[in-house]
Amino acid sequence: MATDSAQRPIWAPWRIAYILGPKDGDCFLCAKAGADASDAANHVIARGRLAYVLLNTYPYNPGHLLIAPFRHIDDIDLLTLEERAEMMDLLVRGQQLLKRVMAPEGFNIGCNLGKVAGAGLKDHVHWHLVPRWNGDTNFMPVIGDVRCVPEALDATCLHLREHWE
Repeated sequence: MATDSAQRPIWAPWRIAYILGPKDGDCFLCAKAGADASDAANHVIARGRLAYVLLNTYPYNPGHLLIAPFRHIDDIDLLTLEERAEMMDLLVRGQQLLKRVMAPEGFNIGCNLGKVAGAGLKDHVHWHLVPRWNGDTNFMPVIGDVRCVPEALDATCLHLREHWE
């Protein structure tokens, strides 16, 4: 018996932590940047002197990385030349890592500046590095506002941290 698709639930249980979690105005990028002892728990892949690489907690695809400066600033024009250079280096190294470890067929790389540009965190500038595979997107993100990510963040984090040079 066929049923209406609106009657079939699509579960995204990992979202409840964000939905119910504290919204105290603290910047999660600053919090994770300062937590040296818990990099694995915070899904931090690597640290530079001025910036760092971490997994996106709510990824579009497995291996979705964020590259952020340690400084809490809201626009790329506030980055120093040294921060820009290190962030670009981390972005390139992150792409090389994903190519080696996950073999994506392409990438989306971007930075959302300002709320109207889609920035979920508009006060701390960061780059997105999203690995892409042919057929990795289907109707679910469009119709159901749900993303199917086939690997747990802890597993992806461990795998990428092992291969970071």
